[in-house]
Amino acid sequence: MCEVLKLSRSLANHKVWVVFVFTYTFVSIAIIFYWRITQDAKDKTQLYGLPEEFKCPLFVPSPSSSGRPSQLAKNVYLVETSEQMKPNFLLMCSVESAARVHPETRIIVLMNGFEKHNFTLRFYSLLRCFSNIEFKPLDMKDLFVDTPLADWYAVAQHRWEPYFVPILSDACRLAIMWKFGGIYLDTDFIVLKSLMNLTNVLGTQSKYTLNGAFLSFESRHRFIEHCMQDFVANYNRWLWGHQGPQLFTRVFKKWCSIRSLRSSKGCRGITVLPQEAFYPIRWQDWRKYFEVIKPSERSKLFKNTYAVHVWNKKSQGTRIEMTSKALLAQLQFYYCPSTYELMKNSQ
Repeated sequence: MCEVLKLSRSLANHKVWVVFVFTYTFVSIAIIFYWRITQDAKDKTQLYGLPEEFKCPLFVPSPSSSGRPSQLAKNVYLVETSEQMKPNFLLMCSVESAARVHPETRIIVLMNGFEKHNFTLRFYSLLRCFSNIEFKPLDMKDLFVDTPLADWYAVAQHRWEPYFVPILSDACRLAIMWKFGGIYLDTDFIVLKSLMNLTNVLGTQSKYTLNGAFLSFESRHRFIEHCMQDFVANYNRWLWGHQGPQLFTRVFKKWCSIRSLRSSKGCRGITVLPQEAFYPIRWQDWRKYFEVIKPSERSKLFKNTYAVHVWNKKSQGTRIEMTSKALLAQLQFYYCPSTYELMKNSQ
């Protein structure tokens, strides 16, 4: 009789545990599904009814001699790892600002949905006005081949992961820097000045963390190799940023044999630039981009800034009047004026 009671209790406890696991899994999936739906809705608010055709502006910088970008200059890469193919102004501004500052440089935009959705450049007709901008398909299987990321991708693409798209972006930038070298930029940067004098460089996000939203490295650099190895060895699909800022931070600490970022601005051929270089406004303060600011204050704020990261993860969906004096509107007016005019006319 005692054995029967024990068995009954065990079965009851097992049922409770099964119900708990099922409920937890269902709620988690529902939350993430809802998050993705709301994120898609926010993304749509950035389109502003963008026309498919656009007349080229009167002034577009072009390479000085042959009319083509120099093959000797390093390339600038931007990557769209989602299959989003509709134009959005933030990406257009990023690409335009990079192209204007670097007329001698190829600005290469790699897009995951390029071939699957029969991509046509008419959607980005404004950016076709710049001879140094190239759109290319992003073939991740080919990109990751002969890197430590190949086996990870072969498995990860067939399983469910809550942050798969941003993690793909983390992996792609490492593979690009390893194989090709050059400059990598997230698609929510606005470039203010030339990046060509920066090599084997990344930026400080805070006094505790580095960030890989900007990278400039020679191809086959051992630091990037270590980053790819750490990506695989310490992979955690459940933690946001674990393969991003946290990865660069922990690898750099090992690279320099330090415990705190405060004790080093670089070592062994790697340079870490201060926060003002790329992240002058903290992600916690992203709303400042939508606040009115005097031009003199803007100039002072970005005096030592190469490119401005506007934290699209936090700010997406926030609208501004293009005729306002908000900081973001001023940046777009000066550094991506063609996109700015298009945005203004589309409101």
